[in-house]
Amino acid sequence: MNNLNEILVISAARHSHLCPRQVLGARIGLAGAAALGLDLPRHDKRLLAILETDGCFADGVEAATGCTVGHRTLRIEDYGKIAATFIDVQTGQAFRLAPKLDIRQQAYAHAEGETRHYFAQLQAYQIMPERELFTLQPVCLSVPIEKIVSRAGVRVNCAACGEEIINEREVVLNGRILCRSCALGGYYTLEKPEIYKFVPQCLSA
Repeated sequence: MNNLNEILVISAARHSHLCPRQVLGARIGLAGAAALGLDLPRHDKRLLAILETDGCFADGVEAATGCTVGHRTLRIEDYGKIAATFIDVQTGQAFRLAPKLDIRQQAYAHAEGETRHYFAQLQAYQIMPERELFTLQPVCLSVPIEKIVSRAGVRVNCAACGEEIINEREVVLNGRILCRSCALGGYYTLEKPEIYKFVPQCLSA
């Protein structure tokens, strides 16, 4: 399904309305897959999308590509950017797409008579040629695709907190297997860490 109107209906239904960033997400998803020569929507795990922000942009990408967090074919690396990289998992080929810096200004030329910037963007992003909307660059991933995708059934436990780690996301530090939170610091800290301190099973008997 490469019909933009149908994709936007799906995205709008999930998001409760349609906004310019959903349109950009849908257009970027279509363009990224086309650059890789892959049909959409995907019902396999060949296409991996790495987005650089979340929110309505992600809804547009998901509606266009069929990539989802649940299928491990959509990931967020939150840089606060409306941008995405699309990877062919079989070949390792990857392209990063981002809006051109002047698209907000250019939108007025494609939405004749519309002076409200939001609605000018909403209309224009649906019809602007891709060459005016996006930059497209071939990129090399800093982490091999095999590491990103990982292997099913691989599990270890953190030597500090005891919690299970899947998808080979552990860190080995000074010979100890640790989760990233314990090794590098996480997005949270325990309010009362002494209450939750991990006690190895062999010492709790």
